[in-house]
Amino acid sequence: MSKPQSTQSTFAPIQNLQAGAWLDAVTWNEQGLVPVITQEVGSKDILMMAWMNRDALMETLRLGEAVYWTRSRQKLWHKGEESGHTQNVKEIRLDCDGDTILLLVEQKDGIACHTGEHSCFFLQWDSAKAAWVDESKNKK
Repeated sequence: MSKPQSTQSTFAPIQNLQAGAWLDAVTWNEQGLVPVITQEVGSKDILMMAWMNRDALMETLRLGEAVYWTRSRQKLWHKGEESGHTQNVKEIRLDCDGDTILLLVEQKDGIACHTGEHSCFFLQWDSAKAAWVDESKNKK
């Protein structure tokens, strides 16, 4: 049986979005956060994992660009606000348990990681060495 093809994106920013039952469908953890997996829409590469609170999700939906909650700085973080490497949201999905969000994005300039890498997942486990191996394209 073949997989059905994804339909056209149904995502469009909503400027005057209000909180409601749709927001309660998300299972927020004890800190009021939900994990977010960010995937590049074209390549399907997993770019990063981050967190959102209610405000971050609402800002993402309003702007059409990814906004996360930074736990270390305890504030909203508009991805690319300093680097210019913004993430234009093409689709948002909520998993079956409501406890993880998937963002499908177009990554500006192809750089999602603060290290300058395309993806944050460039360390690969090598069983023979019993170590993490740096597979980054920008090795120093």
